[in-house]
This record gives sequence, C-alpha cells and structure tokens, in this order.
Amino acid sequence: MTAETVKYEHPPGSSRSSPIAVPPLIETPTADKSVQLAKLIRTSFAAVETKSEELSQYFYGALFAVSPDARALFPINMATQRNRLLRALVYVVQMVDRPDELATFLGQLGRDHRKFDVLGRHYDAVGVALIAALKRFLKDDWTPEVEDAWVTAYGVISKSMREAAGKEVGPAWWKATVIEHRVVSPDVAIVKVRTDQPLPYRAGGYVSVEVPQRPRMWRYFSPATAPHDDGTMEFHVHAVRGGWVSRAIVHHTRFGDVWRLGPSLGALSVNHTESRPLLMIGGGTGVAPLLALLDDMSRWKNNPPVHLFFGGRRPEDLYALDQLRGLAVTSPWLTVTPVTEEGAIPGGDRGTLATAVTQRGAWKERDVYVAGSPSMIRATIAKLLAAGTDLGRIKYDPFTLD
Repeated sequence: MTAETVKYEHPPGSSRSSPIAVPPLIETPTADKSVQLAKLIRTSFAAVETKSEELSQYFYGALFAVSPDARALFPINMATQRNRLLRALVYVVQMVDRPDELATFLGQLGRDHRKFDVLGRHYDAVGVALIAALKRFLKDDWTPEVEDAWVTAYGVISKSMREAAGKEVGPAWWKATVIEHRVVSPDVAIVKVRTDQPLPYRAGGYVSVEVPQRPRMWRYFSPATAPHDDGTMEFHVHAVRGGWVSRAIVHHTRFGDVWRLGPSLGALSVNHTESRPLLMIGGGTGVAPLLALLDDMSRWKNNPPVHLFFGGRRPEDLYALDQLRGLAVTSPWLTVTPVTEEGAIPGGDRGTLATAVTQRGAWKERDVYVAGSPSMIRATIAKLLAAGTDLGRIKYDPFTLD
C-alpha cells in the first residue's frame, strides 16, 4: 500500500515528531474483507473508548498542527465540538461492513460538507490526525492489521465523500428566513422558516442548521413538515441542557433571523408502493421527522395503517399531542398513543416508550420507525429486538443532536 508521508509536531505533552501515512484513496474492500475490517475497528476502538476525551483532544491538536487552516472550519469555542467529529468518524468507519448503507450516507455527508469549504488536503489532515491519535492511545494494541483496517476504512470514507462533493452542482447551503417562532413549552420552540430558493428534501430526513447567534456551530434538525411549494419548513427544537445551539434557537431566535441550511440527509422514508402497516415511535421533539412523514402521507389517496407512540417524561412534554390527535380525527388510518413516565394522560400509556411499545407485542407485521434522542433510540431498539422484532424492519437515523 502506497501513501504520501507527512510529518507534524505532536500536540503539547509530546516531544517528538513522527511520520504518519496519509490514508490513500483506495477501492472499496470486498465483502469478506469488510467484515474483517469492521471487527478489527470495533474491537480496537472499544479498547480506547474510555479515553475518548483525551483521544479527542489529541486528535484536534494533531489536526490543527498538520493543517493550521483547518482551524477556521470549526467554531471558536471547541467545548461542544470536541467529540463531535471524532464520534462521527468512528460511527462511519464502523459501517464499513454495510457497503450500500455506507455509500448512501457518505454521499450525503460529502455533499453536506461543501458548506464548510472543505478541501482535499483537509480530508488528508483528518486522516493523519485520526491514525495518529489511535496509534498513540492503542499503544501495543496498534498492530499492522489494526492500522491497515483503519487506514483502509478512512480511505473509503475520504474517497466517497470527495467524489460526491465533486459531482454536486447545487448550492452548498440555502438561506432561510425565520417567519415564525413559538415557544410551546419552557424548553421547546417551533420555528418556521422560508428558504430563498427550493431546498430539495424528503419527508423524514434532516438538514444541518447554522443560526446567527452561534456562527460555525452547525447542528442537525429534522423538518417537521413535508416539502411545501412555498419553501416553508418547520423545526421543533428542544433546548438541551448545555446545548449552545438549541438553547439559542429556543430562547433567542427572532423574526427575520437568517439561518443557513445544508443539504438534506437521512434515510427515513415511507415507500409509496409498499402497503405494510407501520409502527412509529417518537420521543419528545424526535417526533418531528415522523410528523413530516405523516404530513406527506396525508396527501396520499391510500395509506397503510399507522400506529404512533408519542412519549415524554411528563404530560407537558407532549407538546405536539393536540396536533397529532387532530390529524388522527381526519385520518382513519392513524392511531396515536401518548406515553408518559410521570403523570397520566387520558387514553395514554405509562412507562418508557420502549416498555409501552413492547408490552403490546413484537409488532412483527409492521415496519418500525424510531426517532428521538440517541439513548431513547438505543433503548427502544434493544427492547424491540428482545421482543422478537426483525432488525431489518427497524428504521432510524442515528445522527447526534446538539
């Protein structure tokens, strides 16, 4: 395997320089090799996962040493950003044994990263920093086989993202003006924007958002509406504790603010030609992409049965319940069940969403859509699998919120 070799000064705390190979642009590995690579990557990362904070700090130190101009691509305050890119990289390389899913995701990600003005040398620098950080913290566990796995996986990532970005001819980002801002609970706001030109997206997807109060701090949010001809999009945002962007949106957004929106991403969608019944599970503002799917389906002539569980800790957290119940009145194919962990709602279930759903069975005849916080998604999928639900029927987007 050939690769360009570069040198960089290690971050503070290290006194030497070492040659690090830039992951080359390679061909996608075969299915058998992909399985082997994925196993090596998962096992090796598990060995350093408890040191992810230190690994992340070293990673960024290496990145900015190798490519000082890459610093301008990130927000001034790195506190929230610290683990974000590294987590995303690890998530992607762990998908190396799912080539179809990986190719779709990387294509979307490559087009989305055009908004950062990312150059080829930045991809190389990220690869250098990733390999250097893993090598430093894995120590004796950094074997030639582990190195080959990570270098190969990152090579696939880099190649796929660069190619997708190079083929894209549309805007790198869209301008959107805030035309409505409503605080519907102490920590949830509904924001409606209108784009200056059509932003193509599918109901159930998500887009990256930059707001004027937090420049260069892009976050992913799902539109709660299907595409409209007038260019309006609605976002439901929960002010996460410590969340710089989400709290700014909920508490400081003003009419006329201009947002920047990245290209659409995500894999949640309902196939019009399939008629299998659906089970939808939404926690808090995670219900937004499901609302978008329902908005889209409400325009169809014929719909499969849909049972939606909408959950929150307390009754006041179910901010969209009236909207959902109103839709159910006019849509006989839709059943809505509210779920609360504390307090009761007439006609609702008690407990976590995972418990409320699985106590009714495995839903084996339905396609399942799960949306919410990462912890809620993990818990719900684990319960569904334990109850006998086929993993192939479960759909979700595991992107990280604020």
